[in-house]
Parts: sequence; C-alpha cells; structure tokens
Amino acid sequence: MEEIVFRPLTEVAGLLRRREVSSVELTETLLKRIARVDVTFHSYITVTEDRALEAARRADGEIAAGRYRGPLHGVPIAVKDLCFTKGVRTMGGTAALAGHVPDFDATVIERLEAAGAVILGKLNLTEGAMGGYHPSFPIPLNPWNREVWTGGSSSGSGVATAAGLAYATLGSDTGGSIRFPSAACGVVGLKPTWGRVSRYGVLALAESLDHVGPMTRRVADAAVVLQAVAGRDGNDPTSLLDPVPDFSADLGRGVKGVRLGVDEDYLRRKADPELAEAVLAGVRDLEGLGAEVVTVRLPDFDDYVPAWQTLCTAEAVAAHAATYPSRRDDYGPWFRDWLDLGARVSGADYARAHYARAACNGRLRAATAGMDVLVCPSASAPPHPVTPEGLYGPMVKRDVSLQRFTVPFDFNGAPTLSVPCGFTKGGLPLSIQFIGHPLREDLICRVGHAYEQATVWHTMRPEGG
Repeated sequence: MEEIVFRPLTEVAGLLRRREVSSVELTETLLKRIARVDVTFHSYITVTEDRALEAARRADGEIAAGRYRGPLHGVPIAVKDLCFTKGVRTMGGTAALAGHVPDFDATVIERLEAAGAVILGKLNLTEGAMGGYHPSFPIPLNPWNREVWTGGSSSGSGVATAAGLAYATLGSDTGGSIRFPSAACGVVGLKPTWGRVSRYGVLALAESLDHVGPMTRRVADAAVVLQAVAGRDGNDPTSLLDPVPDFSADLGRGVKGVRLGVDEDYLRRKADPELAEAVLAGVRDLEGLGAEVVTVRLPDFDDYVPAWQTLCTAEAVAAHAATYPSRRDDYGPWFRDWLDLGARVSGADYARAHYARAACNGRLRAATAGMDVLVCPSASAPPHPVTPEGLYGPMVKRDVSLQRFTVPFDFNGAPTLSVPCGFTKGGLPLSIQFIGHPLREDLICRVGHAYEQATVWHTMRPEGG
C-alpha cells in the first residue's frame, strides 16, 4: 500500500472517485509514513492526525453518497505553517509565535477543505519565511542528500512533497521561497500571479511581495491545487477580481506555436554550468515539440535585486509589529538580524528601493513583450552543502546572484512554474523555470506539462524518501 504515496495526485483522485481506495486508507498510510520517515527529515512541525482522520471519514461518506466534490476530495495534503488553521498552532517558524493558536482558518485552508482535501498537518519552514531557522526547531533535511540545502523558506513543503509525505503542499514565495525548495528537492512549484491567491490568514514576510502557491510532484497536480485556492476573496483587498480559468483544461494541447523567450547570456552568466546546460536542453526539447524559440535581451537584474532586501526587511518589521521589537530576544539570531536590518531602513531608502522595483518591472515588461513564456533556471545552482550552524545564524551577507532568477518575478508578480529538468553528476536535482505574463498560469502549466510528458525527470524519486 505504501507505494501509493508516490503516485500522482490526479491518479489517486480517480481511485478515490471510483472507490478503489478510501480516503481513510490513504490518510492512515501517510500518517504511518510520516511517523516512520519524518523523524529523519523533519518536514512537519505539527501533525494533525485526529483532524485528518475525521476529514477522511467525512470524505469517504460523501463520495459513497454521490457527493463528489472534485479531484482534491479525500486527498491527503499539507500546508506551510504560515497558514492560520483554527485551533492548531501556527508559528511561522519562530518561537515568538509558539503559543499562537488562531481562532479562524486562512482563506486557503477554507478553500482546500471546501474542495474536500484532507490536511495532514503544518509544515516546517525557515523562521519568518526568510533565510535561517530558529534554534528551537529542527531543520528539514533534503531527501536527495541530507547534507545539502533544502531550499527556503518553504523547505518543509519541498521535503514532504519529494519524500512522499503528502500528495501536495502549499508554500509561499517572497524572493524564491517556492522555487528554491522545489529546485533543491526535485519537485514542481507553482508561484501564481500576485493576488491570484488570497493571503488572508497567512503570516506575512513582505506583503507587497508575498505569493501563496502549490508544490507537487506533477504539473497537473499543481494545476488542481491552484484551481481550489485561487480567486477573489473579500477578506483580502489585494486579491484579484479576474475570473479563474480552468487551469487543467488545456494541459494536453501541447506547445506548438508557443513563443519561448530565451536570453542565453542571462541563463549562463553566474549560473552553474551543469544547470545551464540542462535548462538549454529543456528548451531544445520544447522546440522539438513545436515551440518557437525567441531570443530576448533581459536587463542586468543584478542592478535591481539589491532593492529586494530593503523592501523585504522593512516590510518584515511591519509584519512583525506585534512582537518586534517588544519580544526581540524571542527571535533566533538569523531572523533577528533581518528585522534589525529592516528597522534601520529610512523612508528615503524604501522610496529608492520601490522605484528600483518599478524600473525593473518596466524594463522586464519591454524585454518580454514579444514572447509568451520566458525560460530560465529556477535557481542559480544545484543545492549546496549546508551545516546547522550556518542555517541557525547569525545572518550572513546575501549574494545578489542567488536571487537573480527569482526576485525579478516577485517584483512584477508574474506567475512562475518550476519543473525538474535533470540531475548533476553527483545526483542532485536541477530545475527549469517557466515564467508567464500576468494571469497566464494556464499557459505555463501547459508548457510545463508538455515538457514533463516528453522527459523522465518527474518520475525520479530520492532513495532517502
């Protein structure tokens, strides 16, 4: 039965609908696997066993009675521990919120449960959804190699997805936090258009940059999860009014005639050579399927990425106003340094950074006007070696090149899709990123699905999982 944990969500959904397997069976299998495997990987910070089993029993009863809600009905998933869950602690990776038990559900939780999903628990993450961990909490380990980075901040989401500990997870992305763990853990990560998914009841890092989106083992699975959580929310005034299309409807249409934008200099410069070659091989695969490759010339993002730190640190101080600086000592050294940095940002500093973001968006808009989907790596390199000492802090100076493939698309809020595209000679995952124009999640999913169907990388799974 345990082999079923690695099957695609869409396939398992069919089994549930036909009642060839029960939600209770799936949930019990996942809970047992979490109890056995996650003592090593630390992807979960809270397991909600009773709540999950109750939801699974309810799902089985509804399906048996002919009240099938859709492809998430009865499917066990998990969410990043930024999402408020009524009656369940929501800590955001920080001891400052160790006693925080919300009395309402985040909109994304409400929508997942309305779709019939079974929520197994809350997933571990870096403190405050930034770069380091609080010393009170364990660090998630990468199932491909326990001594390398799992990506951040949605590290628990990436690990749980890769290790077969949930059929799908929710992550969040402010400067790469869906894409980095998706790349490092060899899974699919979908960052929607900013505002496509409500952030109501989701602990913020930087509100003008935060996105919430799914992480899965297949592109089609990510489309299903996004379908459930996307859409206008009256509780989040920044959520978009635009209608939500059927993200799965055109997955099988292929890529004939789709214009793929490629800037080979941007793709290669300051990127790991093995990674760059894997991404370019992916472009050739898609060209062979009928896509049109268009040469684009992108701006030098290294001129703009430093503004992200100014914006993010200052907005983090605003997000943590209830506990910082009043409970400054309750934060770990890494995130405490980050907040201290933000507290020193002046209004003029923030204004300059805001203009740099606007200028970057304008130049990017002009550079990509003639293409449908931009292609580049999801990260600048494969997962690198890490130590607990380095991850617990204090904060270290950030290398601008680390975020050159992520931050520009948080600045402009464009949708992005990360898909496995190979492995290094040392067996570490590599990832290709498809970036669409605003609200074109359907198209990047179509491209990602076509690429996935033409390759084998999505079928690989870590031995450690």
